[in-house]
Amino acid sequence: MSILITGATGFIGGRLYTALSNNGKEVKVISRNSNNNFSQLFVCDISKEKLPSNILNGVSTVFHLAGYAHDLSDPKGKEDLYKRVNVEATRNLAKICVHRGVKKFIFVSSTKAGSPNITNQLPDMSFEKPQGVYGRTKRQAEEELLKIAKNTVMNVSIVRPSLVYGPNVKGNLSSMLNGIKKGWFPPLPDAGNSRSMIHVDDLIQALLLVEKNMSVFGEIYIATDSRRYSSKEIYASLCQASGKKLPKWEIPIFFFKILSKINSSMKYKIEKLLGDEYYSSQKLESLGFRPLFTLKQINETLF
Repeated sequence: MSILITGATGFIGGRLYTALSNNGKEVKVISRNSNNNFSQLFVCDISKEKLPSNILNGVSTVFHLAGYAHDLSDPKGKEDLYKRVNVEATRNLAKICVHRGVKKFIFVSSTKAGSPNITNQLPDMSFEKPQGVYGRTKRQAEEELLKIAKNTVMNVSIVRPSLVYGPNVKGNLSSMLNGIKKGWFPPLPDAGNSRSMIHVDDLIQALLLVEKNMSVFGEIYIATDSRRYSSKEIYASLCQASGKKLPKWEIPIFFFKILSKINSSMKYKIEKLLGDEYYSSQKLESLGFRPLFTLKQINETLF
């Protein structure tokens, strides 16, 4: 039996593909574009096209990572795109998987699908408040999958990673790192905030662990290294990774507060940059998850 990955051309998906292949697994990949790095690649945009059912021949497990990710721009004008890619494509893929007899479906969601500062072992979705359009659509996708899990025999598990870093990192963290290297990203103040992170290889460990332990239907796991980082600490670590000295000056916190009050677009970016986003991975740890990396061990090889 083989494994199917969507989003394998991405930062996390590529690392997952390598780990599974190195473990001797037969891995199939769905991508919107052709790519010579995969031996079994099927070109299909699942947000626009119907997935040919023969792709799932012999597939027992699906890791669904493909999605439209959040960024630092204000996403209000992209709600339809978020919904089509993150919700509708996920639901449609899961239904086809049920029809084709796929046994396990692991969905890589996001901590944005829930509320910050979650410290309870079992996320109670009835009390959570998703963050932004990205978080809402990830949450909606989770709800669709949990319905499918409840009414079918396909085993569904959901993993919510916190901020992921590692070699060839992409997204907002990559932009911040590049900004520091080029000297245009300003030194961050001590905002007294707490944020969660996880190294990409620890996340891969978590995904494989969840796949191995899927004895209960419809479980949600939060993936972090269980450490608390301030935005200032993250900035300092990125300076270290890029070989830059930590500036002796910083932009005062009151400047960001004033800016967020006079500009709604900047408010969105500042909240993402300096807000609290700490989560507990206690439930994942109950499966035996033990992260190997922390941001404090950072060096050039971790980025």
